[in-house]
Amino acid sequence: EVQLQASGGGLVQSGGSLRLSCAASGFTFGAYGMGWYRQPPGKERELVAAITSGGGTIRYADSVKGRFTISRDDAKNTLYMQMNNLKPEDTAVYFCAKYRAGYFYSGLRRIDFDSWGQGTLVTVSS
Repeated sequence: EVQLQASGGGLVQSGGSLRLSCAASGFTFGAYGMGWYRQPPGKERELVAAITSGGGTIRYADSVKGRFTISRDDAKNTLYMQMNNLKPEDTAVYFCAKYRAGYFYSGLRRIDFDSWGQGTLVTVSS
């Protein structure tokens, strides 16, 4: 059974930093692409960042480029996202998700992510 456990959320002031982690189990973590999504209050879930198997290809939403960094440690079966210079508009529940393959063959549609973690809340105060 695929399990994804996100952690690291919390309350931070604008301009601050947080590091999210996602512990994965139940599948060969290193063989799959992974991603971070977020869902702001009252809004749709949106892709924040994604990384392929081996980390050779990384994609970011325009709104977080230069501030967020996605990474993975395949030896620890863990996905990370370092979030710097946080803004109030970054407030959301953040979810980690498993891509259905190692590489983004069919793009980065939500339906291409086949397993989801439970989410961790990030709140950025102004």
